[in-house]
Amino acid sequence: MRISGSYSVTKWDEHPYQLIEERMKLTKASVELEFNGDIEGTAFVEYLMFYTSFDAEDMHASRAQYVGQMRIVGSIKGRYGSFVLSDVGAFESGTASSKVRIIPQSGTEELVGISGSGTYTADQAGCSWELDIDL
Repeated sequence: MRISGSYSVTKWDEHPYQLIEERMKLTKASVELEFNGDIEGTAFVEYLMFYTSFDAEDMHASRAQYVGQMRIVGSIKGRYGSFVLSDVGAFESGTASSKVRIIPQSGTEELVGISGSGTYTADQAGCSWELDIDL
């Protein structure tokens, strides 16, 4: 089944752990998101990011690759529980684009056995997601 919706960032706590050159760095971000649509709930994410270029004055001019683990707690069409997504993406020209995959056996409560994959994008106009899942 295809599900979709939007999300908003409620917390973004990012810190560099290695500066490589003036324009390159590695960072870690602890993030919280609110999901709306076919998923109603909260996501807790840990991202590791590599910036191939960054601009402290205009972060939307930066470019980065990232990986993350995202735990979503909430309901899918009335079924409550949690599951974990593996997230691989890139940030370029002010847009984050990711491919996500539900980690097998990560579902809890009424979401035990959930599987699937999808995408999400985020830019200055908003944030949207779409997943193809089996429950």
